[in-house]
Amino acid sequence: MESFRKLGLVQEIIEHAKKAKYEKPSEIQEKAIPLILEGKDVIGGSATGSGKTFAFGAPIIQKVEKGKGVQALILIPTRELAEQITKVLEHFSEHNQLEISAVYGGIGINPQIRELETAEIVVGTPGRILDHLERRTINLSKVKTLVLDEADRMFDMGFIFDVEKIISHCPKERQTLMFSATINQDIDHIVKKHMKNPVEVSVESYVDPLLLKQIYYDVPRNVKFSLLVHLLKSEQSGLVMVFCNTRDNTDFVASNLARNGIDAIAIHGGLSQEKRNRIMEKFHTGKVLVLVCTDVAARGLDIKNVSHVYNYDIPKTSQEYIHRIGRTARAGKEGIAISLVADRDYENFRRVLEDDSIKPEPVPVPDVERAFLKLNFDKPRGRFGDRRGFGDRRRGRDSDRDRSPDFHRRQARRTHMSYGSRSGSGHSRRRY
Repeated sequence: MESFRKLGLVQEIIEHAKKAKYEKPSEIQEKAIPLILEGKDVIGGSATGSGKTFAFGAPIIQKVEKGKGVQALILIPTRELAEQITKVLEHFSEHNQLEISAVYGGIGINPQIRELETAEIVVGTPGRILDHLERRTINLSKVKTLVLDEADRMFDMGFIFDVEKIISHCPKERQTLMFSATINQDIDHIVKKHMKNPVEVSVESYVDPLLLKQIYYDVPRNVKFSLLVHLLKSEQSGLVMVFCNTRDNTDFVASNLARNGIDAIAIHGGLSQEKRNRIMEKFHTGKVLVLVCTDVAARGLDIKNVSHVYNYDIPKTSQEYIHRIGRTARAGKEGIAISLVADRDYENFRRVLEDDSIKPEPVPVPDVERAFLKLNFDKPRGRFGDRRGFGDRRRGRDSDRDRSPDFHRRQARRTHMSYGSRSGSGHSRRRY
């Protein structure tokens, strides 16, 4: 563990790192920890799974003093990330028994109020932190270190003004750390306004490109779900993540996968925190093998041993695509990222492919048996289970106006693809 000692960490934290089976510092830890210990403002370019929580957490734990009030505030976009970071910090602060409080919405506020009375480190979402500021149940006047983690996602979710307001309650003389996979206008604004001579550190992708295989299927929309079922049943896989763009599609896909005998469960922001915690526990322990999720729910979660990532809905940007596929091919293990591209996905897929580093290989659609699909009529929905159909049919027609030649060639090849049998039964159970 000599390599951790060279970074300037105390022996107690190094011992905790040893217990956590950290063999050597990750690239972001090696670059960021000495700078943070020196008190410098740092902008860290680093994706989920690169070890950034320890990179900012270890120096914070080393510098925070017991019983001196809230000295570190870590702002994050999601509840799951708050829980995850809190657990990591609790482990590495066992020697000095710091009080670390996770503060987020979806649960009762009174237990949080009691915890905040003695907390030295607070990990929270912007909305709930503002609630406590308005109630005067949190005091940020002694904050020495402010961390904005997953900053790009936090601002994408509309928290920029909340973050600004929270910063105004912190002392001007403080250390500010920002970790973000991408840099956008909002981040640039925060940097210029609230950081002092920040040092930028960035790391290479945590995903091993030699071990990550990327493929895509150009699939008719009415075969898309059946293809997903076929692939999940026929391929040898471990833990699997299936990404959708909306909560409705997440619920729709997960429930119908379960009806087709696949051990799947959905997670998104519309679920209670207690239920989300139970779901993640099942997935982490392997009791559920397929997690169907939105980007917001999954962002920041460090989930190990994911063998397959499916883009059931194609993300709108190449950055989001990279975040998704970065869930697999980690720590020397092989992984595969599979995109299911129907006509409604063409526009998004074209945007993703504008990044020259993204080069998924096309794969012919195999003959698939039509899967049973139960439509939910509890809400006003379109023909294929989405609110406006299985994807917006109008939007699909609009995308025809701006297709690349490759898309037109793939469209022509569809006439040669096998669609399988088309049997069905009843108005509420169909095969797709």
